[in-house]
Amino acid sequence: MKTQTIAQKIILGSSSIYRKELLQRLQIPFQTVSPEINEMPLDNESPEETAARLAEAKAREVARIFPQALIIGSDQVAVLEDTRLGKPLNHGNATEQLRLMRGKEVIFYTALCLLNSSTDRLQMRVIPFCIKFRQLSDQQIENYLLKEQPYHCAGSAKSEGLGIALIERMTGDDPNALIGLPLISLIDMLAHEGVAVI
Repeated sequence: MKTQTIAQKIILGSSSIYRKELLQRLQIPFQTVSPEINEMPLDNESPEETAARLAEAKAREVARIFPQALIIGSDQVAVLEDTRLGKPLNHGNATEQLRLMRGKEVIFYTALCLLNSSTDRLQMRVIPFCIKFRQLSDQQIENYLLKEQPYHCAGSAKSEGLGIALIERMTGDDPNALIGLPLISLIDMLAHEGVAVI
């Protein structure tokens, strides 16, 4: 069986175990590096703009260490009506987020950047994914949080785990975008850089 040799290293600029697990599905060699950047949104910046800017910033930070690589940067911003939902970090914040979200739609904007650090060619896409949450009771929210403790997930839920029980409907082009790395778009971007996944 013939195996493909990839000319450039592929680097995932992320500390997220979920993004790493997603990229492993493509069965290509890669390394992970955790870029240290300021993730605060700028004034008058749309959620899409914030996600795109941060995805690029992560890739460019990693490019300083790897000047001859294909670098993947990704960032996600979740929005409920006009409110951005960050990572709750604790039980109280997660409870409050899920109470706000019950019966409503939340849009997750996931930006994906592929930077060829040897040519400075940059590809960028922002993929929206919409989640309609069930009309959850306080007890259901408490039960869920005690079982899964998704305190480092924007929106306080992991759709790839028990969080699927919170969801009434999902709408979008790539379910992987919701978890944090839009693989369908990434496969196209890699192809433009000469990397065939299959």
